Amino acid sequence: MNPLLAPIPGADHHDVGGLAVDIAKVGNGRLKRVVYPPGWRWSTHMKPVVGSDQCQHTHIGFLASGALHGVYADGCEYDVVAPAFAVVEAGHDGWVVGDEPAVWIQWDCEEGTARRFGLPERHEHG
Repeated sequence: MNPLLAPIPGADHHDVGGLAVDIAKVGNGRLKRVVYPPGWRWSTHMKPVVGSDQCQHTHIGFLASGALHGVYADGCEYDVVAPAFAVVEAGHDGWVVGDEPAVWIQWDCEEGTARRFGLPERHEHG
């Protein structure tokens, strides 16, 4: 088995919107491993779960494998191809590119991630 996809001892495991999410609480924050399967798209799989038009969370992390592409509400696009550190600001749609799962390692502070890391609350043109 690919060690990036193996169960993580001691982590809380959740399946939501087609994703496999493993979470470990660390102080005031969390570490997550999110496995995005091939064909996964936020607007197709998560929008029905959360009810907003775009993902409203800022993601700060490391893409360990695979590739992601996305677009912000204002039309700006982003690509993340492993291995890569990345920040994806709130207000986006995103999807897996290619035939392999995208494995994302994320650091967050739940709802306060953008503020705690000194980032805008939503995507802005720089």
